[in-house]
Amino acid sequence: MIMYFLTDLESKLVLNKLLPQARKVGVSEDLRGWSWARSPMKPFHDNVQIPMYLACSKYCPTNRDVFLNKVKDIRGEITFPVSVGITTHQVVAHAFTEFLDGKERTFEEFWSENKDKVNYTGFDETGRKYIETCAVQVWDMTQMNCKLQVSNRSAEQYYASKRDVLSTAVPFLIEHRLSGKLLGLSGLLAIDCYDYMHSIIFDLKTMPSLSNIESWHKLYTTGYALVLESIYEIPVDIGGLILIYFKDGKLTMNRDLFFINDELRSWWLEERDAKLELIAERRDPGVAQKCMDNCIYWNECH
Repeated sequence: MIMYFLTDLESKLVLNKLLPQARKVGVSEDLRGWSWARSPMKPFHDNVQIPMYLACSKYCPTNRDVFLNKVKDIRGEITFPVSVGITTHQVVAHAFTEFLDGKERTFEEFWSENKDKVNYTGFDETGRKYIETCAVQVWDMTQMNCKLQVSNRSAEQYYASKRDVLSTAVPFLIEHRLSGKLLGLSGLLAIDCYDYMHSIIFDLKTMPSLSNIESWHKLYTTGYALVLESIYEIPVDIGGLILIYFKDGKLTMNRDLFFINDELRSWWLEERDAKLELIAERRDPGVAQKCMDNCIYWNECH
């Protein structure tokens, strides 16, 4: 388990399958992010913006979560799975950025400063302990692999400066801030990870189990790839979905690398346009016939 670092097998997959596939099949010019000024990339509603998580989310079959959030300004309740996800993202981001900044802190030192920021509303002691158990595993795994990669690169590049070794050993932009306004998105977005050595966009998800994986989860990496293309005008053709789940309190991870093809890009545009239209019209799409038990808007719809 090495988070955003590619294994040897994954490197072979990227170099010998995904990149050749991207070059052979190609991506339509109209579906590149840098084509933001013309249809179909151009947002139809210029006066409406939406955060990436709502543009991609398909947790609600009718998109009523979008209506409640952007029209009614209701944020929903922080459920236990949401809290685990938020905490995991924060720990991963801090573990990487602190390592890149040269800080050498233990998890206990980090947690003593940040544990009060975790939303424990409605959780018993078991829930609190579970979140902390998850957090320490993610922190230790991330820091350990960063140190390993730097050690390997230092041995390979013994004439390189410390900065060069770090830039090639941990070639990631973590929680990279950028604006999605050109594509009708919020002005402040944050990418979980962009591997600039391999031009791979990663998105991190926490799941109760692997059975919770859905094909639409790939929309997040697709959307961020389009935003990167819209701003920097560089092609981003490979996405990586990092799936973290804790089985019996033990960290387990699965990864899916894929070509961000025309189909995914078109699907993302369809979702964005439908939700921007819903917001612009202030239209309540109604309660879904079947809702998730842990939906953050459960009490608003039932």
